[in-house]
Amino acid sequence: MKKILIIEDEPNIIELVGYNLKNNGYEYISAEDGIMGITLVHREKPDLILLDIMLPGKNGHEICRELREDGNKTPIIMLTAKSDEVDKILGLEFGADDYMTKPFSIRELMARIKAVLRRYEENTFRPPNSEHILGLDHLQINTDRHEVTLGGKPVELTLKEFELLCFLMENRGHVFSRDQLLDKVWGIDYAGETRTVDVHIRYLRKKLGQDDNEDKYIQTIRGKGYKMR
Repeated sequence: MKKILIIEDEPNIIELVGYNLKNNGYEYISAEDGIMGITLVHREKPDLILLDIMLPGKNGHEICRELREDGNKTPIIMLTAKSDEVDKILGLEFGADDYMTKPFSIRELMARIKAVLRRYEENTFRPPNSEHILGLDHLQINTDRHEVTLGGKPVELTLKEFELLCFLMENRGHVFSRDQLLDKVWGIDYAGETRTVDVHIRYLRKKLGQDDNEDKYIQTIRGKGYKMR
């Protein structure tokens, strides 16, 4: 049974989400402040973290950044009461895999949890001695080891950035709209959330040393979407 950690300071949200997690076959534990939350991460080793941004003690962005800097790769879905794009971008920049804006649909949250866990497992449990390498110029991706290098130097990507990069590399030359990328990479209906793709593309380009107006790797096709050169 997968264990989900809810780090959230609103008891009614913990109760609602926890109830639905149990009904969907998950075990859950919770913390109402950031300090206890990060303690439970290390002690309980959850399979996924639902992380609120506005928390007493230590906020969600600090927790996310601290875990990623320590090498903890546990999938994280940020929960934010703000629709401000800055909060979403910061969460993704610090290593979150996804985000939900309050008030959110419980059904959609369960779908995203399932999608994130499935993709995390697909990238974690690989058959031995079957490495798959994708390459373009100085960029190399080892899809089985979940490693990306640029000019021989490692590039640190979030899980979703890695999945997006792999998909574009595996389909080089093909143009995909934002909706198509959401469907293919995120795996569920993200109606109205196409900015998610733009944010991930922006950070991928930055980490690959590519300016927004360059066509070195990821190209923007005006009015259509994105493709890998």
